[in-house]
Amino acid sequence: MRVLVSAASRHGSTEEIAQEIGKALRAGLPGAEVEVVPLDRVEAVDGYDAVVLGSAVYMGRWLEPARRLVASHAAALTDRPVWQFSSGPVGDPLKPEEEPVDVADVRRQTGARDHHVFAGRIDRHQLGLAERMVVRAPAVPTRSTCSRSLGGSTASASRWRTWTSMCCCGS
Repeated sequence: MRVLVSAASRHGSTEEIAQEIGKALRAGLPGAEVEVVPLDRVEAVDGYDAVVLGSAVYMGRWLEPARRLVASHAAALTDRPVWQFSSGPVGDPLKPEEEPVDVADVRRQTGARDHHVFAGRIDRHQLGLAERMVVRAPAVPTRSTCSRSLGGSTASASRWRTWTSMCCCGS
C-alpha cells in the first residue's frame, strides 16, 4: 500500500504536522510505503492507494495551493480513501473554534472520510507585515499548543497519533 501525506504550509508548522502524521502512519501500517511530500511537489495522486491532505488556515481558509491541488485532482482523490487536516487555530481552547470556511467544499470535492483541526503555531518573527497586523489583535493568542518539537506541549502530538490511528490506520 502506498500512502501520500502532503500539506500546504506557509511557515513550516503544518508541514511538520504532516511529517508527524507520516511517522504515525509508518508505525501503524507496517509494510506500507508512506511518502511525505511537500504539496508543491505533488504532481499526481494516481500512484497512491490513500491520501492524507492538510493545509494551514489563514483568515479562515485553506491556503490556495491546497485548494488548487484539490480542484485539479478531485476526480482521482474521490477514487481512493482521503483524510484531511487543518492547522491554524491557536490557544487553549483553540481560537477560532469553528472549522475553516472552505473545509466542507474541500471535503466534498475529495470525498474525504474525515477532517480534523489541529492547533497551529505563531512565530511572530516569521510573519509578514499583514500577518503581524492581524496577530496584534487582542483576541489572537500566540502561545503554541503543538508538540515539543513545534514548541508546545505533547498533547497535540498525542492527538495526531490518535487521529492517525483511528482514521487512517483503521480504515
